[in-house]
Amino acid sequence: MHLKALFLATTAALGAGIPLAAALAQGAPQTTQNGSAAAGNAKPASPKTLDTIHVIATLDRSRNALSPDTGTSETLFTQQTLQQMPQGDNAPLNQVLLQAPGVVQDSFGQLHVRGNHGNLQYRINGIIIPESISGFGQTLDTRAIESMQFLTGALPAQYGYRTAGVVNITTKNGAQLGNGGNFTLYGGSFGTFNPSFELHGDEGRWSYYLTANFLRNNIGIQNPTPSRNAIHDHTDQLQSFGYVSYLIDSTTRAGFYFGTADNRFQIPDNPGQQPGFAYGDITDFNSADLNENQREVTRFGIFSLQGHSEALQTDYQIAIGQRFSSIDFQPDPIGDLMFNGVASTIGNRNRANTLQADFSTPIGDAHLLRYGLFVEQQRAIANNSSLVFPADADGNQTSTIPFTIVDDHAKIAHLYGAYVQDQWQVADNLVVNYGLRADRVSAYVHEGQVSPRLGMVWNVTPNTTLHAGYSRYFTPPDTELISPTDIALFQGTTNQVRSEVNTEVKSERSNYYDVGVQQQVGRYLTLGLDGYYSEVTDLQDEGQFGAALVYSPFNYARGRVRGIEFSANYQRGAWSAYFNLAQSRAMGKDVVSDQFNFDPQELAYIASHWVHLDHDQKLAASGGVNYAIDADTRVGADFLYGSGLRRGFANTSSLPSYFQLNLSLEHGFRLPGFGKLDARLAVINALDRLYELRDGSGIGVGAPQYGPRRGVYLGLSKDF
Repeated sequence: MHLKALFLATTAALGAGIPLAAALAQGAPQTTQNGSAAAGNAKPASPKTLDTIHVIATLDRSRNALSPDTGTSETLFTQQTLQQMPQGDNAPLNQVLLQAPGVVQDSFGQLHVRGNHGNLQYRINGIIIPESISGFGQTLDTRAIESMQFLTGALPAQYGYRTAGVVNITTKNGAQLGNGGNFTLYGGSFGTFNPSFELHGDEGRWSYYLTANFLRNNIGIQNPTPSRNAIHDHTDQLQSFGYVSYLIDSTTRAGFYFGTADNRFQIPDNPGQQPGFAYGDITDFNSADLNENQREVTRFGIFSLQGHSEALQTDYQIAIGQRFSSIDFQPDPIGDLMFNGVASTIGNRNRANTLQADFSTPIGDAHLLRYGLFVEQQRAIANNSSLVFPADADGNQTSTIPFTIVDDHAKIAHLYGAYVQDQWQVADNLVVNYGLRADRVSAYVHEGQVSPRLGMVWNVTPNTTLHAGYSRYFTPPDTELISPTDIALFQGTTNQVRSEVNTEVKSERSNYYDVGVQQQVGRYLTLGLDGYYSEVTDLQDEGQFGAALVYSPFNYARGRVRGIEFSANYQRGAWSAYFNLAQSRAMGKDVVSDQFNFDPQELAYIASHWVHLDHDQKLAASGGVNYAIDADTRVGADFLYGSGLRRGFANTSSLPSYFQLNLSLEHGFRLPGFGKLDARLAVINALDRLYELRDGSGIGVGAPQYGPRRGVYLGLSKDF
């Protein structure tokens, strides 16, 4: 095997913590119980000369040793996995993650994992990417992914803050790929036009990888009507990502990561709505003519120093970074006033500065000590102005002439965290990971917690693995989402609140328990079963309580979340297949923050009843199959199933179930004088099943949202 090809296969396998043979064969997303009892303690030998390929492989192993997986459930997406999905790496990242167990889709591209609202942490090569202000655009480009681990369960002490799931992305890099690139043109239904390119290379101690893509279509946000074509739903999205690496010596590497996203959306219209307010002498307005727009911008840059200290026998990675994120919502001044009684211009800004340091030191033959810290400073700014009408005490409009209320806020927030954990090789087939992390947040609230973690993995037989874990979690609220409203400003207007109670949003605290088993059946089939239960204090949720598509967090005093997940993976020759089925239940009781957003009757009901969270879905399933007809031709399919999210007063009802089937056909054409041209045909929602994700009712739910209609897309890709 050529040296670079061998390096590519070896580092992919080592990075994922799986056998090399399995890495070379994988096609479907592989769900495993992590923490092999024999993994994690081996130290790489330091190369004596600066052979670039050898050094990078060694440094990748050192970096991977910093992050334990003991006691967690992992779904591994390899490069082959991504390419075998119907849209390949043209698929948005959130659509890729929907093929993992326990992940539920929602409107605006949101994901819910194991009964949580969002609460996902994204890492690039082990480095935490500061969160963007929540919107519906994607920040990270699937094309940049070499492999991706999706971790859920009782996480070790290294993982804090966002703990429903950890998305750990290993990026492509020029040392792997060599000098060259790729150009792809993808498009089709709903005016989709999506050109992209990749450029990569290495020269001496330098290597680089760059990617950029532009997306334009007329389905930027889910359609609020059952019609095939949404009204006023155009989007333009531009994203880029880059990674530049320099080998300082045979044990040290410097890296710089950067990413940008500039996403613009029209807010789709829902025709047939009746105005509730008059504007001057205007008493009627066609809701199909509303002109609301939203722009989301994210930029981040991270510098890292990673390597191995021979003197201390310690692996390390230190990273400093900054992220800027903004959301700007522009209303239709007249239309919003007539339908909602308020037209809000919203401009939220957040700049985060971060420091992260992770270390790993072996102690004897049986212990691997990991320790580190994370520090973040955020400056959140909310510039909000609202046009409103005067109103009486009952909210009835008393004048048709609007006036402006300015409600601006700024806040500097700090987040501190540190952890220490020991991976203890108790026996050849038993590993235990135990540790503590301490966190402190200073923002609108000042809170902290010391959180114990314990996980174990027992290889009962060569084909049977058991895992169990307990984690105490501390989840601060998103600073960028909290924009405290001065309630008094809006009293006596058509935007006055229904309750004057406004307690600050608190950090969520929970006890999380997880147990699972994985069984290898013969040579080709792997089965997994995982159960979890969480008891929560100050459970966090989010809702859309205004016309703008910006979410506001709030707390339930108590929460209970439980579920069970089944997974199956099959790989044999040209065939690969997977199936996931998850059952969950997420309940909350008594809203104890941001109460002014709720109807008093609903608020009183929730205070005395356990209610389903709005994103609770009893059953969720996903699966796929792929077959290689020959070396150049492959066919595939995947699907999504959901029993329906919650709806109605206090989420007491649920929406109907849905099923979405996606198909694909790939073929590589070998053209004289041109080389290989890869073509992909994808059909999304091939059965054109009409289904609702939301119907406009439920706690914190805005407009109705329908799933995608049938779309046919063609992609052409050329390496150079």
